[in-house]
Amino acid sequence: MISMERSINIKTPYEIEIMREAGRINAEALAAAVALIEPGVKTIDLNAAFEAVQKKYDVFSPFKDYPGPYPYPASICTSVNEELVHGIPSDRKLKEGDIISIDCGTVYQGFVGDMAVTVPVGKVSKATEKLLSVTKRALEIAISQMVSGNTIGDVGHAVQTFVESQGFYITKTYTGHGVGREMHEGPQVPNYGKPGRGMKLREGMTIALEPMVLVGTSSTTVKEDGWTVASADGSLTAHFENTIAITPDGPRILTAL
Repeated sequence: MISMERSINIKTPYEIEIMREAGRINAEALAAAVALIEPGVKTIDLNAAFEAVQKKYDVFSPFKDYPGPYPYPASICTSVNEELVHGIPSDRKLKEGDIISIDCGTVYQGFVGDMAVTVPVGKVSKATEKLLSVTKRALEIAISQMVSGNTIGDVGHAVQTFVESQGFYITKTYTGHGVGREMHEGPQVPNYGKPGRGMKLREGMTIALEPMVLVGTSSTTVKEDGWTVASADGSLTAHFENTIAITPDGPRILTAL
């Protein structure tokens, strides 16, 4: 598990505008990768498409060389089917009926935009469509809670209650987090919790919310590559993420295209 015991950095309106541009570029690069997704495409090709957009803007990914069991070797994470997060792009070819999560970040003028989506490869089952729909909706619910005065527990409780009501599971090992000059800042924002508990949210916080939903279990395991996190029972998983700023006008999505 990546440590996020780091300071909480309140952003000025000017810094939030820089983060908005980081998020916009990141979303554009992600869209280029998503546009390639179809049966037969290699996950390394998605990484190349993402990097091509970053090169156009002369920006870079905070994922590349991120410290871990060894420096992370790519600019995005590509996690397929039972893989929840941190999957490494490779020569693996996507197949009809797969789902793939792409998690990605961009550094612009010293600030990070961080986001993820899970995308079907060709036609998928109704059960898989439900997983994607529930996970995406869980992110929308989390975003709605990002109001000054609410607590981290309010956010997590809203996500957990919804996901579990739909018959799915939330991992308690991996969480959302603050983001800004560093990809991982405080506070940690779990996808579970109790209303009214935990730190109060306040204006100027910028947080990467990322519901991670599993079909058959809340337990995870790390694969032999030392990075890829998968469901312990091999069941499907999904992951959506956006970077959000808490503003006087409510939550603002900084990673919208």
